[in-house]
Amino acid sequence: MKFDKVVEDTAVELIRRAVIQLPKDVENALEKASAEEESEAGKVQLKAILDNVRLAREVGAPMCQDTGLLVFFLKVGDKFGSVSGLSNALIQAAKRATLEVPLRPNAVHPITRKNSGDNTGLGIPYLDWDFVSGDFLEVAVLPKGAGSENMSSIGMLNPGEGLPGLKKFVVDTVIAAGGRPCPPIVVGLGIGGTADGALKLGKKALLRPIDKRHRDPDIAKLETDLLEALNMTGIGPMGLGGKFTALGVNVECAYCHTASLPVGVNIQCWADRRAAARIHLDGKVEYLSG
Repeated sequence: MKFDKVVEDTAVELIRRAVIQLPKDVENALEKASAEEESEAGKVQLKAILDNVRLAREVGAPMCQDTGLLVFFLKVGDKFGSVSGLSNALIQAAKRATLEVPLRPNAVHPITRKNSGDNTGLGIPYLDWDFVSGDFLEVAVLPKGAGSENMSSIGMLNPGEGLPGLKKFVVDTVIAAGGRPCPPIVVGLGIGGTADGALKLGKKALLRPIDKRHRDPDIAKLETDLLEALNMTGIGPMGLGGKFTALGVNVECAYCHTASLPVGVNIQCWADRRAAARIHLDGKVEYLSG
């Protein structure tokens, strides 16, 4: 069975869902923040965010004017078959979604700044392939806005700095970002690997719901410790002060060289948009929550 058309149609629907419907775990976190925020300015901002989320869902329009660059993460089962043609299917999905959702055309040539007009171009949409055991193809989309992406950071720390140095780097990155990534933010943190690998791990971490801690208890504790530290900065909603600078911190790790400690901080705005689906061998599409 050729899956090109199924993948294209599924990807269009995933993009539509991602930019219009905020995942329930993120909306719940915003509701909790709104109920517990003590700053009047912060409460006003959180109410405006939640009103915007509900209105986007009701009218079927994107929740933010910056519909982002499209980043796809794909898991290909070893029994799924050929993936020939699937890259083109995802490119076509981006073009269709730009017209049908619609999306703001954001993709430009890095030197000439010429806009392609359809959210595609050299290396865009960004495709990350992983190969797993199974008879399915899993497609996840992560629309990434520039306000948050511009605040992301890579640190090649001295291994001797250890956990204290790592925590300081993350907190310093968020403090330097201030209100520019539209807090309350979600932080995807990649630790280890290589410089580029750490940043990719940070982006992958953003695919996990923020109410699900890492399976490793030590990493889970790091997530909760960092969330507490970030919310002590007082940056608050939209940078106007308050208790809620971050909604969540998700960490993913990889082994690294004994002489290095790469730390990739990938910041996401309050619009922590994501959607995923699994395509089975019989062509059935299973949309995944969170």
